[in-house]
Amino acid sequence: QVQLVESGGGLVQAGGSLRLSCVASGLTFSNSHMAWFRQAPGKEREFVAGVSWAGRSTSYADSVKGRFTISRDNAKNTQYVQMNSLKPEDTAVYYCAAGPRATTLKDGPYDYWGQGTQVTVSS
Repeated sequence: QVQLVESGGGLVQAGGSLRLSCVASGLTFSNSHMAWFRQAPGKEREFVAGVSWAGRSTSYADSVKGRFTISRDNAKNTQYVQMNSLKPEDTAVYYCAAGPRATTLKDGPYDYWGQGTQVTVSS
């Protein structure tokens, strides 16, 4: 059974930083593209960032480029996203996603999802 467990969310002031982590189990992590998505209240879930299985390629949504950095540690079955210069519009539930069948970082497909972690940025 595949499990993705996110952590690191919380409340932060605008301009602050957070680092989210996602620990994966039940799949061959090193063979899976990984990604972060987010969903704000009343909005559709959107792609935030993705990292290829070996960590050599990354992709970012335009809204977070230059502020967020995605990374992974295959030895720990863990992916991360470092979020700097946070803005109130970054407030959302952030989801970890695993795509063992994914062919592109943005479109996946992503077959497995975590429960999400809330990030709230106050102005």
